[in-house]
Amino acid sequence: MKSHHIATALVVLLIATPGTAAAADIQAGKTRSAMCASCHGANGEGSGANPPLAGMPASRFVQSIKDYRSGKRTHAMMKMLATQMDDKDTEDVAAYYASLKKN
Repeated sequence: MKSHHIATALVVLLIATPGTAAAADIQAGKTRSAMCASCHGANGEGSGANPPLAGMPASRFVQSIKDYRSGKRTHAMMKMLATQMDDKDTEDVAAYYASLKKN
């Protein structure tokens, strides 16, 4: 009887636990990435001293944007752009660049 109560409690807990955030939207990320193109290239290939973004793991891109927002990483233009992106925008753009092949 006791194991029945534990199993029931686990099922209730799993049902009540909120799901994960909505999946990133690659198409929305592609649209939002237009602001990155002038420095990082139209397809995230990188340009001059600006590193490539194409093929970058999404988690690395997200962390970089968070670091620019917080000031942990410093670059005036990147800070300004990072503060214009909310977490969903950041995840979408990260998914878009991660979907591209490295050049």
